[in-house]
Amino acid sequence: MARPQTDIEAGQKMILDIVEQLIRKRGAVEVTLQEIAREANMSQSNIYRFFENKEILWEAIAENWFSDKVKIMEDVTASDVPVEIKLYEFFARRFILMRESFMKEPELFRSYCELGDQHYDVVIGYVDLGDHYLAMIISEAMDHGYFKGLTIDAAVSFVNLMVHPYVNPDALIQMQDKLPVEKLKTIISVILTGLSADSEALNHKNKADLHLVS
Repeated sequence: MARPQTDIEAGQKMILDIVEQLIRKRGAVEVTLQEIAREANMSQSNIYRFFENKEILWEAIAENWFSDKVKIMEDVTASDVPVEIKLYEFFARRFILMRESFMKEPELFRSYCELGDQHYDVVIGYVDLGDHYLAMIISEAMDHGYFKGLTIDAAVSFVNLMVHPYVNPDALIQMQDKLPVEKLKTIISVILTGLSADSEALNHKNKADLHLVS
């Protein structure tokens, strides 16, 4: 007889909570299914009733970590606000959430970042998802006359480079109070008013001129 879905979800949540407690105690050390089973007072075979294999477990851990950030991206993308505010909130709200998470439990935050590096094959899906939502906002901005002459992919790449310290958790750890959210507002304004194919061409020209001078 199959388990009721509510029982499965409760068991999955319990296991994810146990994993976080182990990470909190030990840091970014690979958690084994044997350890999880011991902490959960169940056999290792019982773990497979909730997660078919360890890869699916790590996907669930990543989903749990990114869920609030994904919710922000979904809400901002669907919001009925001017595109200028939308682009700012797309980064600002996630940055504020990330900063609060770091300030609350810095060691746990660091551990999750290290585990993310170890399981980047899982994390990359959320990076791509972020680019997908950003592309939607940039497409809307293009309808309002921004990013003239650029493709959506090029604009996504440029914007990501310019706001990198505000979306990269390692940068937050290293720079901390040097990343005021007010500065992000200025960065977004500069991006919207200055980023276009003409500015890209001018940038290449300036680099060529510097090369000739040197």
